[in-house]
Amino acid sequence: MLDSFAERLRASDRVADLLVAGSMTTGDHIPGVSDLDLVALTAGPLADDEIRALHDGIDPALKLGCVYVDIATVADVSRRHPTWTHGVLVRRILSGVTRAELVRHGYPVFGRAPAAVFPAMTDEDVREAGRAELTGYWTWAARRPWIFLDPEMADLSLTSMARGRHTLTHGALLTKSRAIEQAAAPPWLIAQLSARRRGEPVTSPRLHTAWIAWRDARRTVRRASR
Repeated sequence: MLDSFAERLRASDRVADLLVAGSMTTGDHIPGVSDLDLVALTAGPLADDEIRALHDGIDPALKLGCVYVDIATVADVSRRHPTWTHGVLVRRILSGVTRAELVRHGYPVFGRAPAAVFPAMTDEDVREAGRAELTGYWTWAARRPWIFLDPEMADLSLTSMARGRHTLTHGALLTKSRAIEQAAAPPWLIAQLSARRRGEPVTSPRLHTAWIAWRDARRTVRRASR
């Protein structure tokens, strides 16, 4: 699937490099469960219709996501780039955490290695990237307890908070599977999180899980802010 998508991008003559980030780079990718996180470096900006055409016919269940970054804007960390995610086109920054994944673990499907394009990141750089995630989106989310009633949001929060705490402490990245082991949750919920990570159709008590996840998020973003 990845090779087929790469051929589409090669044929467009607008994409110079296709880079892999996320769980594929750390051996933590689980087919059908994990997202496939890609970054395409382009020679100039691509129109929205061009991007939609590149993704036409690709099954959203494959969870293929791709950030399209004009190579001339790589250094602008605040710039929002066209991002294909879960079957829709949005605009998002290329986060510091994704940049850290690229330079520390990423690899090219074609084109240059990530380290040839993005600057190296020290442990302190990675720590600040993790802090930015916690004090940005997750601080916003922690002020809205009702969104944790979404089971997928609760799971994402528990793993993201564990990853964030690890990054703040060690200046290093943590896989989702390892983060589940370190989640601030009771053993029964950690076991259920692990089962879902393996793709098993296990459910957790919705209200209780939402409360645990929201409380954990509030504590973690407060620590990051300090």
